[in-house]
Amino acid sequence: MKKNTSGPRFKALLEAANITTTGFAEFLDTAPQNVHNWYARGVPAHCMEEVARKLSVNSQWLKTGEGPKDPKELRLLDESGNTFDAQAIRGTYRVIEPTDVELPFYKEIAITPGPHKTQIIKDHSQSIRLPRSDLDSLEINHADAICARMIGNSMAEKIEDGSLLAIDRGLTQIIDGEIYAIEHDGMLRIKYLHRIPGNALRMRSHNSAEYPDEIFRAAQIEEQNIRVLGWVFWWSTLNKRRPPVPFL
Repeated sequence: MKKNTSGPRFKALLEAANITTTGFAEFLDTAPQNVHNWYARGVPAHCMEEVARKLSVNSQWLKTGEGPKDPKELRLLDESGNTFDAQAIRGTYRVIEPTDVELPFYKEIAITPGPHKTQIIKDHSQSIRLPRSDLDSLEINHADAICARMIGNSMAEKIEDGSLLAIDRGLTQIIDGEIYAIEHDGMLRIKYLHRIPGNALRMRSHNSAEYPDEIFRAAQIEEQNIRVLGWVFWWSTLNKRRPPVPFL
C-alpha cells in the first residue's frame, strides 16, 4: 500500500487557491485544528475522496503524488470493460469559500428538580446560518457567534416574541444603549444595557410601558449571577398575522 504523503500537496492546493485553514474547515464542517493537522499528517483516508473532489484533483495523486493530478485525465473501466471519463461520473468540482456561517443555538430550559429554576444550554439539534460577509463586516469572530430565541414581549415592538437572535460573545463590554443577551441566574434576557456609577447596571426594555427599568447594584449583580453573554447584532421577526385580501 502506498504511503499517504498528501499533507504538503494538500497545503499547497489551499495556498494556491487562497483558501484559509478556517475557511476549508467550515467547508468540510470540521474543526480548523483537524485541517491544520493534515498539513503534517496527511488527509485521513476516510476524507480523501471528499477533499479531492472539493479541490478538483485526482485522489490518488493527492494521496501519493503519483498519476495524473487532474481528475479529467483519470479513466476507469466499467463492468463491461469499457473505459469512461471518471470526471463525467463524479461531476465537476471547484472550491468555493462557504458563503454562510452556521451559528450554534442556545436555549433556556428548566432544571429538575427545582422551583422555576432554569439554565442556558446548547441545543445540538438546532442552528441558523448567516452570511459570513455580514459577520466579517462587523468584525465578528465566527467562533464567537451564537443564536437564541427571544422569549416574551419585553422588547416588542423592536424584537417580537419568538424572534431568532444572533449574539456576538466577543463583545461583552457594555456600550450604553446597545442590546445585549444576559444570563440572569440561569434565565436568558434580552435588554438594552446602561452603565451606572458604582459598577451598577440598568436593564431597559423596549416595551417600557409594561416593563420598567431595572437597576442592579454591584452586590446584586454578583448575588443574582448576572453576566453579559454578548452583543445582539441580528434578529429576525416573522409577521404573525397574514393580512386579509379585500374585495375577493
